[in-house]
Amino acid sequence: LLAVLDWHLQRAPDRAQIVHLGDTQEQRITYRELAESARRVARGLQRRGLEKGQSVAIMLPTGCEYFHVYFGILLAGGVPVPIYPPARAAQLEEHVRRHARILANAEAVILVTIARAKLVARVLQAHVPTLRDVVEADQLSHGEGAPYAVPVEPGDVAFIQYTSGSTGDPKGVVLTHANLLANIRAMGKALRVDRDDVFVSWLPLYHDMGLIGGWLSTMYYGMTLVVMSPLAFLARPSRWLHAISTYRGTLSAAPNFAYELCASRVHDDELEGLDLGSWRLALNGAEPVLPETIDRFVARYSGRGLRPEAMMPVYGLAECSVGLAFPPPGRGPRIDVVDRDLFSRQRRAQPARHDDAHPLRFVCCGSAIPGHALRVVDERGVDQPERVEGRVLFRGPSATAGYRGNPQASAQLIRDGWLDTGDHGYLAEGELYLTGRAKDIVIRAGRNVYPHEVEEAVGELAGVRKGCVAVFGSTDPKSGTERLVVLAETRETDAGARERIRAAISTTALDTLGEPLDLVVLAAPHTVLKTSSGKVRRAACRELFETGRLATSAAGARLQILRVAAHAAWPMARRFLRGVGETAFAARGWLVFACVAPLAWCVVALAPQPRIAWASARLFARFALAASGLRLRVSAERRLSPDRACVVVSNHASYLDGIVMVAAIPSPCRFVAKRELLSNPVSRVFLSRLGAVFVERFEAHQSVRDAASLERCVRAGQSLIVFPEGTFRRAPGILAFRLGAFVVAANSAAPVVPVALRGTRTALPDGRWLPSRATIEVVVGPAAEPRADAPDAFTAALALRDAARAHIVAHAGEPDLDTRA
Repeated sequence: LLAVLDWHLQRAPDRAQIVHLGDTQEQRITYRELAESARRVARGLQRRGLEKGQSVAIMLPTGCEYFHVYFGILLAGGVPVPIYPPARAAQLEEHVRRHARILANAEAVILVTIARAKLVARVLQAHVPTLRDVVEADQLSHGEGAPYAVPVEPGDVAFIQYTSGSTGDPKGVVLTHANLLANIRAMGKALRVDRDDVFVSWLPLYHDMGLIGGWLSTMYYGMTLVVMSPLAFLARPSRWLHAISTYRGTLSAAPNFAYELCASRVHDDELEGLDLGSWRLALNGAEPVLPETIDRFVARYSGRGLRPEAMMPVYGLAECSVGLAFPPPGRGPRIDVVDRDLFSRQRRAQPARHDDAHPLRFVCCGSAIPGHALRVVDERGVDQPERVEGRVLFRGPSATAGYRGNPQASAQLIRDGWLDTGDHGYLAEGELYLTGRAKDIVIRAGRNVYPHEVEEAVGELAGVRKGCVAVFGSTDPKSGTERLVVLAETRETDAGARERIRAAISTTALDTLGEPLDLVVLAAPHTVLKTSSGKVRRAACRELFETGRLATSAAGARLQILRVAAHAAWPMARRFLRGVGETAFAARGWLVFACVAPLAWCVVALAPQPRIAWASARLFARFALAASGLRLRVSAERRLSPDRACVVVSNHASYLDGIVMVAAIPSPCRFVAKRELLSNPVSRVFLSRLGAVFVERFEAHQSVRDAASLERCVRAGQSLIVFPEGTFRRAPGILAFRLGAFVVAANSAAPVVPVALRGTRTALPDGRWLPSRATIEVVVGPAAEPRADAPDAFTAALALRDAARAHIVAHAGEPDLDTRA
């Protein structure tokens, strides 16, 4: 994805890729602006200690900051984890419970949010041990400097999408850059898109359909994305249609409920001047596509320029990045009308008779996108014949390798290279017809009952909140049989009115299914649980019902806030006490340093010989580390006392490295230090008494003279200590080694002794002045002699560098960041 952005930067940096529609005005984001803002965010994240591969949660509403933060995380080497901000105070408890599990599973270290969600973010932080920082998006952009480069490969994780689910542990779908790009290319080929298309979207960016289908796909193809807030759409659905009309949108996508809202809840006076003639493809996915919705939407807007063939039911899932099956563009929707009784009992999709009063209707979702394949199998994994329902499996380059930190669920997902979608459906003429989620289908008296049918019919009744109905099966604890339960939200409180609603629901279900319900449960608004994309979470609703929590699921906002605060109190107290302990440890370290450093400086400055100065400094260094609570372990220490002069090279990770090397090396050595330290009298006197050699890093002629003086030191029997990386930074990783020290060793015929330091970065990383508890390990490698058969000193130096680097990378516990190979 970073290469995609670079490609556009090179060719059309000032082309507007995103048009964000705010409450009163639009804001355009060019590729250049996106890249510059992402770099500032990346630098802000790196200043906060983000390391490659660590997760960063994005809890932001749709807005310009979202785009900047997402790419900023990628640039910094992190893994974006989109989650949704709290929408309603009435569901605050459920939001905190669910997202605390998500953040814990992702091991998120930073949460990026907005000011009004900061309180919820702090509560989440109390429950997630790894979450060390909560920051607002604009705070990340403060400060100067560019981010340091982090190598990103196609197989690196581009984001983790947490799937919809019950109240149990969430499942994080791990998707790489290669997965996403494969899916984007395949979808683009299936939809025949090009850069002249305009995609209009209100879809949430925390959902795969909005993030990948809406934004990343349009960026890949160079399309314009016109995007608005989901809340703006929900407040007035006609805004979506007018955006398509105004910006001449050719592509747009939404779940079925959005088309239903536009078909039935938009007043005629809101459609003045509407022209949908540019709309080439109206994709309908992310939840069951209802034939009735398609009919109503086309009938309502065909007079406004909408072509019926633009309607396009599609199928996808997070485990396949986003898209899996599309019908041919421009064909229009296909509806299969099948015999209800035969399908419910035998799972055979036989076309219904024309006089059938209660047939089943299923929508065609098309065939697999290019490079992907679909199968329908029975319980044994055997392929089902044409028009026989079974489990839908798929495979292809867009497929995830599994769920984050959940090997059991990953094993259930993947079967012999095929992934189980968890959906039921059948194939007809090579195209897929979905029939329902496997876990949601209710088997009753040998018949399959499909919940969405009943939910749609009940949602049309007066007094029932449309889209807030859940139908599920529940085992009767007395009889052990499966009961068919309807949970419906209503605002009615009058007993007589509620009884009439129950009767209407029972009658409607009987007319739809041909058999009665077992139980109708009426609940207060916001009781029916939904996913971030608006789908009903039937399994979660069933759990509420079976555990008797329906009565408490819609507790008042104030009560929920009190409960959330109470549950977070102890975790917050624990975190506070840990912080107090860490601060006390840091204070102890500084107190030791304040007491030891002046005394050590005086003793070393007054030492009559470098050998005495080194022995004194070593004694003080060991005492200071121990008194500060930092444990020091040195392995193979005898290798640091060779029979002749050598060049000791080590990785550089912290300001503590010099102290650790002095504490670890028994024999006097001369540090090779940068000449800039001579300007500070404290460091000049101390290092000079230790015998340090100061070298020029920038002026070429002086650098050559300094190299010659280093060779003279070695030939005179004096060992050198060199940090060949030349510098260090906060993020872990072994940087490229400079060749100077190895050329000196080759020219002097001196061995190179590699030393791997581990733990100093943890104890005191760059940019932080409060030390942390750590065990510091010094692993001394075997001496590497210059090759006698090397044709020249440069070749010998390369061999010495590679041997030293191999030892240090193997024992420092940090990644190799040298990309020259």
